[in-house]
Amino acid sequence: MIGIVDSTIIVRLFRKDTIVQQWLQSQKGDIGVTPITWLEIMRGAHSKTAQATSLSLLSSFNVVYLTISDQIWAMEQMQQYRLSRGIEMNDCLIASVCARLQIPIYTHNIKDMIKILPPRLVIQPYLPE
Repeated sequence: MIGIVDSTIIVRLFRKDTIVQQWLQSQKGDIGVTPITWLEIMRGAHSKTAQATSLSLLSSFNVVYLTISDQIWAMEQMQQYRLSRGIEMNDCLIASVCARLQIPIYTHNIKDMIKILPPRLVIQPYLPE
């Protein structure tokens, strides 16, 4: 597993953004999603067609499930940084997998993920158009 993508990447893939497609094709190794991202994408599907498209896109990624230690880590981050840094629950949960596996989160949500992960694990994979 070379990294995790979050919903900011999947949404652009859903919109058929060619830069995302090219970036994904250039990757050498498996890229995953967390169940949190999977749920966020499915929640955004407002029709049967959009749901089917979302499922198809998500099926090309490995789902990397949270462990109990991931959940504890996320809870600690929320307790420690919610008030001072304004972090969100889903970001804590997604970041927990990256922290445990020491793999990057590929995201356009740099400003939030950098609040709880080391800079080397927070990567904007390409510049959006």
